[in-house]
Amino acid sequence: MNQTRNVVAPARTSGRTVGWASFIGTSVEWYDYHVYSIASALVIGKLFFPAFSSLAGTLAAFATFAVGFVARPVGGILAGHLGDRIGRKRVLLATLITMGASTTLIGLLPTYDTIGPAAPVLLVLLRLVQGISAGGEWGGASLMAVEHAPPAKRGLFGNFTQLGTPAGMFLANVVLLSTTFALPDEAFRSWGWRIPFLLSFVMVLVGYFIRRRAEESPVFRELQQAKETLSVPLAELFRHHKKRILIAVGTFVGNNACGYIFLTFVTAYGTSALGLSRNFLLDVLLVGCVSWFGSMIFFAWLSDRVGRRPVYLGGYAGIIVWAVPFFALLNTANPGLVILAVVVLTFGLAATYGPQAALFAEFFPAAVRMSGSSVSYAVGACLAGGFSPLIATALWGASGTVFAVSAFMIAFCLVSVLAVHALRWYSSTLPEADGSHRRL
Repeated sequence: MNQTRNVVAPARTSGRTVGWASFIGTSVEWYDYHVYSIASALVIGKLFFPAFSSLAGTLAAFATFAVGFVARPVGGILAGHLGDRIGRKRVLLATLITMGASTTLIGLLPTYDTIGPAAPVLLVLLRLVQGISAGGEWGGASLMAVEHAPPAKRGLFGNFTQLGTPAGMFLANVVLLSTTFALPDEAFRSWGWRIPFLLSFVMVLVGYFIRRRAEESPVFRELQQAKETLSVPLAELFRHHKKRILIAVGTFVGNNACGYIFLTFVTAYGTSALGLSRNFLLDVLLVGCVSWFGSMIFFAWLSDRVGRRPVYLGGYAGIIVWAVPFFALLNTANPGLVILAVVVLTFGLAATYGPQAALFAEFFPAAVRMSGSSVSYAVGACLAGGFSPLIATALWGASGTVFAVSAFMIAFCLVSVLAVHALRWYSSTLPEADGSHRRL
């Protein structure tokens, strides 16, 4: 089997159209996922774990948050296997519906006061379903965008998928902020928190309609025509590409660990330790999402010009340098300095996330590309992102200083720096316009 063969069959759907379809669908998916991540810091602990202390309730809420990440590798394995066998598009439609259904059901779920211990049990089960869906979402969406892209613009086109994360987060914050602003605290805790979850149903319908219009990846169609699809792509992946999986996971863990410190832990820390208002911290997240969104476009474009590795290394160096000043500025509780802390951090996050879709697509051979991308993304998210709010809260509680979280961020970034350096051993599996294969 020719693993690097990728002569793209003609497609009627333009790369830009597919990019927008990936962006909108992924935005909906990540809206669903981030609604829970914010709610876990604001109300989930009190509603589903009321017998615990405030800190223990937050830990329990973050534990259910982590459960969704534990399920991600399962989603990555299932979606990757199916995506390499039957196509990227079908899997994307399935993950979108699954995510929307589980999020809507969380919005309908009775709390502990109504059904007792069954409430957190059902919450965990729905988080598992969310995790399986999220684990399968990214690989298909990113490959649809990159495999439709011109060779010189894979970073930029793949970034459409990456942009769905801050866009979904921004939308989740807007909805939650609007809800908390419109309702008294008691009403929000009683029933208002359900509104963002229930809105998912409408958004999924929109995303499903848009994704249905996108054509299948031209690379996958060519594999089908050449009869080069594999019956068990996962077996091929783990038999011949284990080292690639380890390196790909390594490039991602630093970004995911630090990203969820920004997305989830900061909200809990700011309200409980610094006395900052819930609405202010949601505003800070909105500003952070905007700076993250805009800078990702730049770094994805830059990666097409100078290569993926230099952009990644610069981004991780920036996070390592900023990890201590980040919390020092947060601890001032000064609104301007808190915003500065978050905005600067998002530049490092953008440099290590914007080019990721292109990097993973170029790293894995076509016949196992969705399996490799999905599994690596899901395992990296499970190892780092899912547990980072939980570990950060535990480190802060045990050490008595939030700078223990800075050390946690630096440690994960150093792991990723080593993995990014290891990319130099490999050439891209996607050819350039002249048919050559450049070094990653």
